[in-house]
Amino acid sequence: MPKSLSMNEIRTRAAQFIRDWQGEPGDERQQAQSFVRDLLGVYGITQTRAAFYERRVKRSSTGSRGYIDALIPGLVLIEMKSAGKDLIAAEQQALDYIDDLPDPEVPRWVLTSDFHRFRLLDLRADTSSPPVEFTLAQLRDAADKLAFLAGYGERIFGSKAQEAASIKAAKLMASLYEALEGSGYDDHEASVFLVRTLFALYADDAGVWDRDLFLEFLETRTTQDGSDLGPQLSLLYQVMGREPGRRQSNLDELISRFPYVNGGVFEEPLSIPSFDTAMRNRLVEAAMFNWSAISPAIFGSLFQAVKDKVARRELGEHYTTETNIMKVIGPMFLDELRQRFADGFHDTRALKKLRTDMSDMRFLDPACGCGNFLVVGYRQMRALDLEVLLRIQELTGETSREMFFTEEHLAVRLTSFHGIELEEWPAQIAATALHLVEHQANQAMELALGAAPDPLPLDKIRSIQVGNALRMDWADVVEPSEHLYIMGNPPFLGHATRSLEQAQELRDVWRRKDIGRLDYVTGWYAKSLELFSRPQYAGEFAFVSTNSIAQGEPVPALFGPVFAAGWRVKFAHRTFAWTSEAPGAAAVHCSVIGFDRAQKKRARLFDYSGNVKGEPVELPVIGQLNGYLVDGPNALVEQRRSPLAPQLPPMVFGNMARDDGNLLIEAEDYDDVAADPVAAKYIRPFVGARQLIHNEPRWCLWLVDLDPSDIARSPVLRRRLDAVRQFRAASTAESTRAC
Repeated sequence: MPKSLSMNEIRTRAAQFIRDWQGEPGDERQQAQSFVRDLLGVYGITQTRAAFYERRVKRSSTGSRGYIDALIPGLVLIEMKSAGKDLIAAEQQALDYIDDLPDPEVPRWVLTSDFHRFRLLDLRADTSSPPVEFTLAQLRDAADKLAFLAGYGERIFGSKAQEAASIKAAKLMASLYEALEGSGYDDHEASVFLVRTLFALYADDAGVWDRDLFLEFLETRTTQDGSDLGPQLSLLYQVMGREPGRRQSNLDELISRFPYVNGGVFEEPLSIPSFDTAMRNRLVEAAMFNWSAISPAIFGSLFQAVKDKVARRELGEHYTTETNIMKVIGPMFLDELRQRFADGFHDTRALKKLRTDMSDMRFLDPACGCGNFLVVGYRQMRALDLEVLLRIQELTGETSREMFFTEEHLAVRLTSFHGIELEEWPAQIAATALHLVEHQANQAMELALGAAPDPLPLDKIRSIQVGNALRMDWADVVEPSEHLYIMGNPPFLGHATRSLEQAQELRDVWRRKDIGRLDYVTGWYAKSLELFSRPQYAGEFAFVSTNSIAQGEPVPALFGPVFAAGWRVKFAHRTFAWTSEAPGAAAVHCSVIGFDRAQKKRARLFDYSGNVKGEPVELPVIGQLNGYLVDGPNALVEQRRSPLAPQLPPMVFGNMARDDGNLLIEAEDYDDVAADPVAAKYIRPFVGARQLIHNEPRWCLWLVDLDPSDIARSPVLRRRLDAVRQFRAASTAESTRAC
């Protein structure tokens, strides 16, 4: 089974293509299909099923029928004209045809040619970006312009185009999950099955194997009613998990063309799912989509949400943006590495030392979810390593073949990235997303250097552990390292919302009975301190946290032990909204705080200037950042049980109605209560912090001097007091029931 072509192989084929077609007359009617087939062959697309030829469609401008010369669904539409014809007019004709295509088949690119010239339009590019044009004679040097035909994916990550593609892809997967769920297929097995299908869909477009091989399998080896789709997919996935030497010799020819994948993705045996016509149609529709355009970081978050019915309805509104992830990994390690690259730009020795130091770095996300931090961190590190390699090549004149190439020569490897996740489903997504982003990084290296590690078989990712991070020994997850970076976005749960079990977990990790108002997220701080207290481990840690941990009572409880252990705040983002950019997305006010022990380096502070949804402004730090994220001394204000001034009386807890709101009167209810002459006697203004600050009216029923006979005479009092009684009787708190 051939792997995707290297760029050197593509350029060699392009040179032969030029020789074959130079001097040809270029007749659209006689030669168009041969030209397109040979051009696609340059990029390894040799199977006729990968492209539709002479696809009949309707022109949106005229309503008349026409033919697309060649279409690879979701990827490219190719329109040929005879030599010397107007390519701009041909492009407009192609755009006319696109309006008649079903959504999954709408291409990303439009390629027009008159046999001697090429014009390439990116339909997702900014309107100000002109199409790329080159001649037949220039094809070898411009071969990377069409590299997407060989499965080379997006080179600008985190773009709006990738965002949109990832949302669309997740919706396709959600529809598949709904179909499996509705059929009664086991939930765990559905999870594994979807992960395998995701890999097959991505591999179909990303150059892992022959383009559209999976789509060809679906369309030619399964019946339209879907009755044999489950058994056929089960056989295919079994074959993909088996080395070629262990496969049966009489396998179907098409199935035998699929490579050995390994990586743990196809190991577990599954029962055979049942499909129907509608379910098969959904899978074929998904296979028509161009999966090479997705961002594994964005898609991972969305894929995690497909199991939740509410989240499925809101796909695209709730995921962690890469911009927010960069607020952690940028000041934590990436900015410093990039500065070292800039400083050593003309020094080969310094650049090689940088790569060596990058290879020593280890990363742990102990609340990794679907792996967003690990995926973005890995991708950014691989991108920087590629820049360094290119610069070393420029300085030394070494070729890529002289420099390396097998996986062990990479400075940044997946084995350096570790995660802990409470649930199996997101852990599987994290491992798969890391496989996808590794393939994208290898493609970028292939494009730039002409060489990269082979994409298959996959290494099994053993570094994502399923378990409770606050109950696990992190040393069992990540090997000893003097360059360990612990990062992530652990769950936020305040003292009023955490469960009794979670409260006990906090007591255990902090080794204290009174955890006060410490948020659940601080447990990850305690575990980081515990791991770094061991002499085999050194490094840094940084977490996204609820902003409350840097305010009021929790500050000394958290920062006291951190500072006492010799850590300082290396960088911090003050309060901002951790949200997606999609309208209607929920916002959480949080902070990012990173710690190290390098006391001589200047700390960094990012502020949002009163706009928590705006861009941060970096403020100068003269001294040090304290627990309140202020440039000042490490003063910790402890809570007191008595006032500082002896002449003031001690503070008391005050009133707590424990009434489920039934003794309170909001503005919209006031007229109804006041209309009851008996209840009206007991109405008093009730002013809390919000009412004082915003001048909002609110009242209560003040029943200190209640005449019991008034209850019988007032429907309002009777109804509201009965509701209070029921609420208190149903409470789990003994003190509430005793009221």
